[in-house]
Amino acid sequence: MPEREVVQKPRLVVRKFLARPQHEGVGAVVRRSIGRFELKYFDPFLVLDEFSVSAPAGFPDHPHRGFETVTYMLQGAVTHEDFEGHKGTIGAGDLQWMTAGRGIVHSEMPAAQGTQKGLQLWINLSSKHKMTEPKYQEMLSKDIAEAAKDGVKVRVIAGEALGTKSPIYTRTPTMYLDFTLKSGAILQQPIQISWNAFVYVLEGEGIFGSPKSLPVTAHHLLLLGSGDGLEAWNKSSKPLRFILIGGEPLGEPITQYGPFVMNTQEEIDQTIDDFDNCVNGFEKARHWSSGDALSLDF
Repeated sequence: MPEREVVQKPRLVVRKFLARPQHEGVGAVVRRSIGRFELKYFDPFLVLDEFSVSAPAGFPDHPHRGFETVTYMLQGAVTHEDFEGHKGTIGAGDLQWMTAGRGIVHSEMPAAQGTQKGLQLWINLSSKHKMTEPKYQEMLSKDIAEAAKDGVKVRVIAGEALGTKSPIYTRTPTMYLDFTLKSGAILQQPIQISWNAFVYVLEGEGIFGSPKSLPVTAHHLLLLGSGDGLEAWNKSSKPLRFILIGGEPLGEPITQYGPFVMNTQEEIDQTIDDFDNCVNGFEKARHWSSGDALSLDF
């Protein structure tokens, strides 16, 4: 008997967006696909930005509470610095998975000449984790798990693909996979049935969900419908690179005020008071600033 396919019910593309450039931070340009007016929230995902920044532009001192930020560099490097004294450089192919939890104030600025490019994903935290202590998980490019088979290569940022697992711990259960398909390659990737999932195309053009679908090019976000996995085809002559991200929906109410994401307006009001008064997780903000003195308004 032939082997059973790993995907029994492929997810179809139910919505498609082109992420258009917009200004963010101070002089930075982002292509925002989640967190824009057409798609405010895709539980548990709050924001997906493909960013492009050149010095002196960047993201100077700003706070976060109630979610995680995942920064995955594609080109160049950025320097990260926070009010706890945590500082480092995230280079091409590197990963920073930051749990802001109850409070972080930090800056993210270019660390190299030319244009720095990457992806930043915001993942919501459940009410029980929103006020957790801040934490970082960081991996250099050389340490990110990779696998390849039949013209498909994957970098496993979180979750599992092609029998390879990432060591990243996800408080909100999440998969984050960076696929490159050679010309003619076909992908079947399982996805938990109960999870929401999407594709973001970085390079080339691909066909997703059904072999009869029209090809999709770079900077498009594809929301996937129900099913147990993704099927994708590269019928073009050039490599196809895309991100597949999925996560367990929290199913909780959200109230957002810029970089603060909580469950109720009362919690947002409390967060603003905490930040303004430098208390309840923001104590170190009172006397701290990064090397970049300019701060963001939000």
